[in-house]
Amino acid sequence: MITPTKKRKINPMLMNVLLISGFVHVAAIVILGGITIVKFIIPDDTSFEEPPAIEEIEPPKDVKVEIKQSAPKNLNTRNLQVKQVGNIAIDSIDVDLPSMQQSFTVSAGLGGSGGNLLSGTRGSIGLGVSDVNVFGLKSRAERFLFVVDANREMLVDEKGGLNSYRIIKNEISDMVGNLSTGTLFNVMLFDNRKAMLFKPQLVPAGTQVHQELKAWISQINSSVNNLGLPGPTSTTPIKITALSNNPIHDDLYYSAWQNNQTAYITQVALEQKVEAIYFITGYHEGFTSLRRKPTAEEAAERKSETASAEYQEQLAKHQAEIPKMQERIKKELAKINAARKAKGQPPRVLARGGHTYAARTLGLEWENPLPERQEFYYHNERETERYYKDLMDVLYEDNMAKKASLNLVLFLAGDEKFGSEKEDSVSDFVRFFSGKYRIIRGLNEIRSAQSASETTN
Repeated sequence: MITPTKKRKINPMLMNVLLISGFVHVAAIVILGGITIVKFIIPDDTSFEEPPAIEEIEPPKDVKVEIKQSAPKNLNTRNLQVKQVGNIAIDSIDVDLPSMQQSFTVSAGLGGSGGNLLSGTRGSIGLGVSDVNVFGLKSRAERFLFVVDANREMLVDEKGGLNSYRIIKNEISDMVGNLSTGTLFNVMLFDNRKAMLFKPQLVPAGTQVHQELKAWISQINSSVNNLGLPGPTSTTPIKITALSNNPIHDDLYYSAWQNNQTAYITQVALEQKVEAIYFITGYHEGFTSLRRKPTAEEAAERKSETASAEYQEQLAKHQAEIPKMQERIKKELAKINAARKAKGQPPRVLARGGHTYAARTLGLEWENPLPERQEFYYHNERETERYYKDLMDVLYEDNMAKKASLNLVLFLAGDEKFGSEKEDSVSDFVRFFSGKYRIIRGLNEIRSAQSASETTN
């Protein structure tokens, strides 16, 4: 039998104590919460202090001050005189000043040598900088030299004759006309080793000097009756002075070979100590084939060869035939030019005037050709390049001047052979001088290559 569990009764006294304790805690929480809200959350009313009273102060009365101007003192002018100043001699000064006006020049010497205020090379202040674009070759500098080949080789039919050369002259004169005022320039024309300068030294660009240049250059190769450079006096070979003790320096004078002539003119241009050179020519082969004087042994061998009876006999026959060949050349040219005249064309111009070249160009055979002999000796390419390296060191680095860049325009006939080997030599040459090159063929190409007139500064 299971006994039922009895339920426990809650003590009434304990229940009262618990109720009273709960009531007290609730009252305490309400009171303390109210104090906190009043003290920290509800802000106090903002109060403002009354500003202090401002005391008004009466400004001072105006005070008038009279300043009396003193009478000017009489200056004693009895001993003052105006005296005209004539020419003042100035010692040579090696500085580089900008052009203050187009006609301002103080000069001495040739090119960059001597005391020329406008063509010194030991510094620059950048007031005469110009952008130049000649037949698409661009550069930027303050001192320019334009070098133009005036040889008959530039006027042959295959290159466009006189019309092409007129374009070349216009390109140079247009570019000079677009130079910034104050940019220094000069123009040099050359034919073999003969050369002539537009001005004795660099001159600042400007309207007046531009007109002078146009008149000067227009006379060069203007017709078949006026070819090459005018007069022997104005075309005396310009002396080159740098590296005079180097054997190659003497060889540039020694041989009339075209590569030697090109190297000679290049040194003449570099000795003008400009910043940028534009070289326009019909012949260039870089550093290659520079002829040298024979050694004593080589000269003795050559003398022995030419002294033989067989050689002298053949040479005498050839020399006797020269007058006859000259007459044949004259008649052949007259025949060609008569046919050209009937077509309204100008007379034919041969690249060179010698009878040997003329006979070969016109296809005329000799009955007694010149006897062959080994008479030419050459510097290797590395020797020539080393010479130019030493030349640049002397002309520019020793004088703390900016090295010249050389830009080359090679003007060839439309069908003229110019293989990759020759072009590589030209490319190496121009790269050595930190420049650019361009090959242009014939009248149509040189006409479309014009760029100077579109260049502005």
